[in-house]
Amino acid sequence: MRINPDHDNIAANYREFLSWWSPGQYLLPLLFKSIFSLNLGQTSVVTITVCALIGLFGFYQFFKKIGFSAIISVLSVAFIACQQAYVAPYIFYNGGEVLLFAFAGWFLYGCFSFERVNNWKPLLFILAAGLIGFFCKSSFMWIYAAGLLCLWIRVSQSSKEIVKWIINGIWMGIPAVASVAIIFFGYLSRGHNPASQSHHIRLALETFAFPLASPVLAGFSGDDLVHGLLFHPDGPMFTPKGTILVLIAMTIVSVWLMYVLLKYVNNKNYRLVLGVFYGVAFLFFSYAYLRQLAISYEGRHFRIVGLLIVPGTLYLVSRAKAIYKVLFGLIWLFIAITSVGFLSHGYKVNIDEGVHGPSGLTQQFIDQETLNFVLQQDKLHSDAIFVFVSPDLGLEINHCRFITLQPIPKHSHIDMYDYSYKGHAGPIYIVLPIDYQGVRAGIIERGFRGYRNFKRALITDDYVVLKAE
Repeated sequence: MRINPDHDNIAANYREFLSWWSPGQYLLPLLFKSIFSLNLGQTSVVTITVCALIGLFGFYQFFKKIGFSAIISVLSVAFIACQQAYVAPYIFYNGGEVLLFAFAGWFLYGCFSFERVNNWKPLLFILAAGLIGFFCKSSFMWIYAAGLLCLWIRVSQSSKEIVKWIINGIWMGIPAVASVAIIFFGYLSRGHNPASQSHHIRLALETFAFPLASPVLAGFSGDDLVHGLLFHPDGPMFTPKGTILVLIAMTIVSVWLMYVLLKYVNNKNYRLVLGVFYGVAFLFFSYAYLRQLAISYEGRHFRIVGLLIVPGTLYLVSRAKAIYKVLFGLIWLFIAITSVGFLSHGYKVNIDEGVHGPSGLTQQFIDQETLNFVLQQDKLHSDAIFVFVSPDLGLEINHCRFITLQPIPKHSHIDMYDYSYKGHAGPIYIVLPIDYQGVRAGIIERGFRGYRNFKRALITDDYVVLKAE
């Protein structure tokens, strides 16, 4: 629940229920904050560390559960810990990704722990797993479906009678439907979420190729190593044609790798979980991209597929000729070096160039001088309103209210209602990047209809503060 200044009367407030993000990524750090009396930055580090260790141990136990040796399981979690996705949260807390990693291995462990589903233990597991997984991250729902499909096939495959399969499905369906119903009616239906907005159908190569390429994109840090193949906020590494060629190459390698793993790893449980998750991921994300749901083309969405290919790959490498072991070792070393470099560079940037306020979080979309000015005004007033175009900046405001506006694209249609606030309250401070001066700053100024004669305070060369009484 978030309290915002009202669009029709800025002096009043309204409550908004946010269902876009899962709740755990905020509530777990808040729990640590309450227990240890730390700031948000410090509790984020505690959350990341605890979840990272729980996640590694969970996947170690799961890999052993489905039949891999202790040494393959240890090497698998060691390989996972060397990937950029494992260390990235220490640079930028990515919330649900952290919690999902902690829970996913244990969820899979549970899916392979029951031999029948017609008693209370598996039913309680199914009900609780859906709720806990969604609490960690909303995108867990497709993982939930894939995991339950594995469980259903496992407990039913010994029988050739279709009635047995149907009965098992009914037993599992009752707690699964109950879990999804609680999630939908208790949370998702109360606000917008990524599945509630879609656009026209978009049929393109990447719609299907990107999910197919997930083993390389996520399992071997392919998307991280190229700084985001299709989603690259800091700019693309390749030309558009080059990007398509790289995507095609990754798709071919990924499909070939999946074929090899499914054919040559003599482990029926592993083949089941790998095949089901790869297939469900392809169907789910291809559909999402086809309908242009608010899901980005990022390898992190397929991390579970990337994690699952690791033990099978290591198993095959352990049985291969020495030359292939050396080649894999070099790939592993390269991934580890790039991850250490990423962590080292990010840490230095956070320390030397990072902007910090009372929350303890590193703020990326403001400079220290401008933030200091904002914090000073926050201390001097109790009725001021601060306006930002970055959601994290509101975490630094302790005494006044704030409004977070969606960034205004340079060449795109916007809904003016989102930027319109009637009435007048206390003094207002609008913090904008310097390139907003002109048309975009004018749009935001005109949106606050009860304020006139905005004055511009150029605190630095990078940010401007528009203020009015």
